[in-house]
Amino acid sequence: MSDQPRTGQAPPQIDRERFHQRFMQAFHDPAYQAEAPAITRLEAIAWEAYQQGRKAPVTEKAGPGFADPGYDLSVEWRRARDRIAAAQARQARPDTPSRVLLVCSASRNDGTCPGEISKTWRLSRIAQEVLQAQGIECDLLDLSLLNSEYDLHIHPCKGCVSTAMPLCHWPCSCYPNHAERQTGDWMNEIYERWAAAHGVILLTPVYWYQVASPLKLMMDRLVCADGGNPDPTSTHGKKAGEAKAIERAGWDYPKHLAGRAYGVVVHGDVAGIEGVRRALCDWLDWMGLVDAGRQARLDRFIGYYDSYADSHETLDGDTTVQEEVRNVARAVAQAVARQRAGQLAPPDQALRPPRVK
Repeated sequence: MSDQPRTGQAPPQIDRERFHQRFMQAFHDPAYQAEAPAITRLEAIAWEAYQQGRKAPVTEKAGPGFADPGYDLSVEWRRARDRIAAAQARQARPDTPSRVLLVCSASRNDGTCPGEISKTWRLSRIAQEVLQAQGIECDLLDLSLLNSEYDLHIHPCKGCVSTAMPLCHWPCSCYPNHAERQTGDWMNEIYERWAAAHGVILLTPVYWYQVASPLKLMMDRLVCADGGNPDPTSTHGKKAGEAKAIERAGWDYPKHLAGRAYGVVVHGDVAGIEGVRRALCDWLDWMGLVDAGRQARLDRFIGYYDSYADSHETLDGDTTVQEEVRNVARAVAQAVARQRAGQLAPPDQALRPPRVK
């Protein structure tokens, strides 16, 4: 077998005129016209960076502890790695407060076009109140901010794993890519927040039989937490052939977030809730997280086939589903306590899987 990657799909770089059209999209507001000469100079710099592929324009030597200490490592990646390592270290210390990450996954908030908060946000706050009442630190990650906060993104996963697992770095090194203006990526902060947590609760609506798109973006980018390579110098950045050779020589697929407790809340109004709940739980199981029990895995309809316009009023009256969400939080709180006492482990933990991938 050859380590040479197969090529021929990607088109050549875009030409200068198309680059100009795309660059200028950010300056559509007529107020920018007064600075047209300055924008033209900035465009020339950006064009040069694009042509030269200056993905990580600020680097430093990797130094000791890396496979290639002389490799020019992105300072942005190193900072992200160091923050995640610090979060992992705090999470492992027995004297730190228990911490649960609540992920509100709806696309809607009242700062976007819908002009109204999401039911998922309300359910997240219910879970937060329960956890805080038990003295647990809560980190509420509201993914709808992707739609309402300036220049905030979760860029798509580029599928490095499908070429070779060691090509997928922990944390992800695909972004930022300054040459292609793929910046403003939120994931380095999100990785740190997952690493700091002892437990995680995912709350999501169902959009077209699937999770909301902000959650799917985050899920895809968390692939590096499941088998990702913590040393980009071992592949000299994105050298596919080197990554293939490393994987073929034997790769242990480290699970960087394993052992954390989890709960899931899925709600919908017509269909798809069970499939989404199963998919989320399967994904978290695969990542090595440990479910907090039957009552921590919830899927419910809120206003089955009722009017969208009345959905918040329907939730107001559905005190049962509100209590079920509280039980998800209570179950995760109990699981976190067991996890920190060394008592939370899946029954099959000692079994070695015949397929490590």
